Amino acid sequence: MTVSRVPVSIFVVLAALSLVVSGCSSAAPAASAADVDLTVATFGEFGYGPLFAEYEQAHPNVHVKGRVTDFDTHHKGLATQLATGRGAADVVAIEEQYLPTYRQSLDKFVDLATYGAKDLQNQWAPWKWAQGVSGDHVLGLGTDMGSLALCYRRDLIAAAGLPADRAALAKLMPTWQAYADVAERFAKATPDVKFADSAGTIYTAMLNQAPENYFSQVDDSFIADRNPNVRNAFYLAGGIGAKGETAGVTPYTQPWTVAIKQGSFATIACPAWLLTQIREAGGAENSGKWDVTTIPGASGNQGGSFLTVPKQGKHPKEAYELARWLTAPEQQKKLFLSAGILPSEPAVYKDPQVVAKTDPYFSDAPVGQLFAASADTLRPNYRGLRDADVRPEFGRALGRIEQQKQTVEVAWPDALQQARGVLK
Repeated sequence: MTVSRVPVSIFVVLAALSLVVSGCSSAAPAASAADVDLTVATFGEFGYGPLFAEYEQAHPNVHVKGRVTDFDTHHKGLATQLATGRGAADVVAIEEQYLPTYRQSLDKFVDLATYGAKDLQNQWAPWKWAQGVSGDHVLGLGTDMGSLALCYRRDLIAAAGLPADRAALAKLMPTWQAYADVAERFAKATPDVKFADSAGTIYTAMLNQAPENYFSQVDDSFIADRNPNVRNAFYLAGGIGAKGETAGVTPYTQPWTVAIKQGSFATIACPAWLLTQIREAGGAENSGKWDVTTIPGASGNQGGSFLTVPKQGKHPKEAYELARWLTAPEQQKKLFLSAGILPSEPAVYKDPQVVAKTDPYFSDAPVGQLFAASADTLRPNYRGLRDADVRPEFGRALGRIEQQKQTVEVAWPDALQQARGVLK
């Protein structure tokens, strides 16, 4: 799961640390007889409240408390906690874009292989398991993943004379270039409504479908200036923004929420976890106006987390057992059926109940089927150790294009220059 991108680098803090992650999951054995207090820190709601109560009922001596903060506060706070050696929760969620950074040092987190986590690796999709390990060390237990679909407003699409039917719309936009072409048609038909929320969202979705972004998977060198995937995504997304076909609202901000409620844009690339945010922003009055179809291009991943166990906790074994239970197939299934959080375990996202799930808010879209199909062909992209540092520079450049402050041709080399400056 993910909620936003970090605009301020935590690399300087993290470089002074030794960071790691931990995890895997299945049914948890009983804890020790003495009372054990455990805290689970997440960014945003993971839907764990009912699961905590269920776990406490099965383990009367274990008391679980959640600590929920926003994305930025959570990850920057964890960096400080690891640097000072105090303050970290017993179980800490880490979003997948930060795993390469935290993987630089293994001494701050429990190696979950110590507790037999490797025996559970077939529980996850192979790529998901691989993200959470470093050599022989198991760093994190996989929670959800963010395979992509396309959420859209049926009424706004129909008003532009375009097919509102899921299959027909997907057929019209098999590629991102086709998406850009449809955006142009939409703009001519409905000039008062934008086709997408932001150029940044389009750009991110395209990047998430590429095997590499800003850094080389071979040696982690900066390759944004010579990686055609980055340039192509920037120019296409920036081109849509330059034509005024995006609402220019940053995801998860108040203007973005207002734009959803007011129907200011028609499409947005959406992982499963985003549906909840659209539903909350849109309110009851927009129920049935939204729908979901397949994303242009290949399947891509946006978000997904891991549960880790910092070494500074007093009860590492019990923390592991809780994390293992929270990420077990039974719990991942409950979370999808109740909160729409997409499982990262094939046996779960292929479960008949999961596949059969529909969402009445999104015009009874077959969300289980759509996201399961996307998940099954998903291949993650390599982020690099400094991804969180350079990525915001490209987002800011796209924002300048939407604001008509720069052309795409000027913003592109400017973004590259700013990114290189950050790396220095």
